[in-house]
Amino acid sequence: MKYVIRKTERLLKIALLAVLSFCTFCASATENVTATINTDSEFANIADNIWAEYLSSSPISATYSGLKENADKLPDLSPNGFKVREAKLSRWIALLQETELNKTKGAGLSEQAVINRTILLHRLQNELDQIKYKAHYMPLTAEGGFHTSMAFLPSVTQLESVKDIEDYLARLANFEEYFEQNIYWMKKGLKTRFTQPKVVLKGYEQTITGLISDNPADSVFYKPFLQSMSFLTANQIAKVQARAKSVIETSVNQAYKNFETFMTTEYIPNARKTIGISETPNGNEYYQNRSMHYTTTDLSADKIHQIGLQEVARIRSEMAEIIKAVKFEGEFSEFLDFLRSDPQFYATSAKQLLMEASFIAKKMDAQLPKLFKNLPRTPYGVAPVPAHIAPKYTTGRYISASKDTDAGYYWVNTYALDRRPLYELEALTLHEAVPGHHLQISLTKELENTPEYRSSYYISAFGEGWGLYAEWLGLEVGFYQDPYSNFGRLTYEMWRALRLVVDTGMHIKGWTRQQAIDYMTENSALSAHNIQTEVDRYISWPGQALSYKIGELMIKKLRKEAEQTLGDKFNVREFHYHVLKNGSVPLSQLETQIQQYISANK
Repeated sequence: MKYVIRKTERLLKIALLAVLSFCTFCASATENVTATINTDSEFANIADNIWAEYLSSSPISATYSGLKENADKLPDLSPNGFKVREAKLSRWIALLQETELNKTKGAGLSEQAVINRTILLHRLQNELDQIKYKAHYMPLTAEGGFHTSMAFLPSVTQLESVKDIEDYLARLANFEEYFEQNIYWMKKGLKTRFTQPKVVLKGYEQTITGLISDNPADSVFYKPFLQSMSFLTANQIAKVQARAKSVIETSVNQAYKNFETFMTTEYIPNARKTIGISETPNGNEYYQNRSMHYTTTDLSADKIHQIGLQEVARIRSEMAEIIKAVKFEGEFSEFLDFLRSDPQFYATSAKQLLMEASFIAKKMDAQLPKLFKNLPRTPYGVAPVPAHIAPKYTTGRYISASKDTDAGYYWVNTYALDRRPLYELEALTLHEAVPGHHLQISLTKELENTPEYRSSYYISAFGEGWGLYAEWLGLEVGFYQDPYSNFGRLTYEMWRALRLVVDTGMHIKGWTRQQAIDYMTENSALSAHNIQTEVDRYISWPGQALSYKIGELMIKKLRKEAEQTLGDKFNVREFHYHVLKNGSVPLSQLETQIQQYISANK
């Protein structure tokens, strides 16, 4: 599942903060450029200028890109800021769209330039759409929001000079203003009924209070000041650390306390009672926009709903075969109750759960050469989901490396162990670590001669589709030998099929939250806690849950076509190379890549 860099957290937080970002724009490097773009070099010049200007106007994104520019700033979310940003995004998009017009007139861009253009347009258009549909009125989901995204800043903050220290202190000092700007827009959301539903915000204050430290030295925001600052004397370091503690106590903690007060006394009590995004202004249109963005298709909500129903029926039949094989006597619902309640299926300690996950991951590492001819050089570790977000967080997630000196991390949620069944752990590990998100995202980041706006981008239908395909791929290299573990794999596949049904059901077809919970409970072995957490996630993040199954179905469809057409010439390592060779791409581009591979190998 993952999200951020996709299902990974880093990409997700960049995407969220990019939508909210704006500071004083530099003079446009593209204002006087003609519309004629005939060659790769001309396109690259335009695209690079756009990206440089984008980062100059997006201080958080610039930091995640490793730039020092505007490292003392946080996004300016003023009304005028959004107006200017909207104008800039429109200008950039219009300029990039000229390349399509020129191509039809005979000008040619290489395949890589076309992909570059597609990716840059996709991310710019998404940000423009978010402004159009006023996503900044609702800068949070059931899992977290702008306030939890800020907690990732310290991990990419390197204090290598006095200026770095001053910039980071200035950034921390601006927390109160930044939080107030977000609260300003959330109040607009209250007035226009564009809020998160009240039902998904139960216990939400934990995501805020978990980031308030009575002792500033224990704060996540203090971590950069524990780095080696050899360019300072011991006395200077002590003074810097004292300043940092003061800023965290007076600005950072206060910002979070103010936000907690606003959420508990004003926002949550007055949040909307409906759950479907269709119940908000322009809700149906917004949902279709989100569906198109996350699936990179133009499938309607009705069509996606029907695909979901068909997949649920297919997977149920495969589940029934396993129940028969283990000679369980009882109804399907009784078998699910058995899986959810029998102690044999649950770890008794966080350490045990992490050790099991680590063992599965390492066992899969040894099988990767059978499936892939290219492997990433970036390693990964296994770690628990941070305590401050674990209660409302998903079962697991992949967090990509922030810089070349870091590893990626497969996060395992160790909160509420009686809700984290071991029979699901193989599928979860293959999805989040290898051959899923870690492998795919790391290969994308390691692409050579690829602009950063592409290598750092995560297209959900591709990334999550690959993650779900990676779960199924385990069958080919000896995983799921235990029938319960294979049932867990099917449960995870069922989980993604159910998403197509309940996401469209709640947001477009008028389903209630309880109806969605009941439907998922009846058709999967997911624990009651996981089901509730997931349903709340779908409610609060319209359309994102559609990407997984739609992407996986496309990859499986293309593999079937390649196997049938190539016969004995089909090579799974070669197929995977051509799926992954261009990084995260829209499904239409993926289809083109595989069709070219098939044609070249007939």
